[in-house]
Amino acid sequence: MTAPAATITPAARTAPRGRGARIALRTVQVLLALFFGVASGVPKLIAHPTAVESFDKLGWGAPGMYTIGALELLGGIALLIPLLSSVAATAFIGLMIGAFIVTLTSFGGENAVTPLVVILPLAWIAWARRDETPKLIARLRR
Repeated sequence: MTAPAATITPAARTAPRGRGARIALRTVQVLLALFFGVASGVPKLIAHPTAVESFDKLGWGAPGMYTIGALELLGGIALLIPLLSSVAATAFIGLMIGAFIVTLTSFGGENAVTPLVVILPLAWIAWARRDETPKLIARLRR
């Protein structure tokens, strides 16, 4: 016997339905967390020469580099926390739009497609985990 539609919770409507979809979503979250935290954030935080060069070219220097690196590392961690994952993915979409614009305007469009490609799985995470956002807001209001 199935439950009437009125008793289905919002989480039941927004979460991926099949086991395979849940595993795929979690795998994408982990891969993006590693990408943002380790592959992108850490080089900025340790002042890797390529990161220093890029941020100097932008005129943002060390403060910009460390700020973006910290945001990427913290956002990568937040992607792994269910309560924060939708908000983190949404914030990363904004960061990727900014990265796309900066890449076009300051670096001649080289690798400009990368931020656009990364937006797609971030949008999936933000949408699939959107039921967590009201829970986060409720916790913050306590």
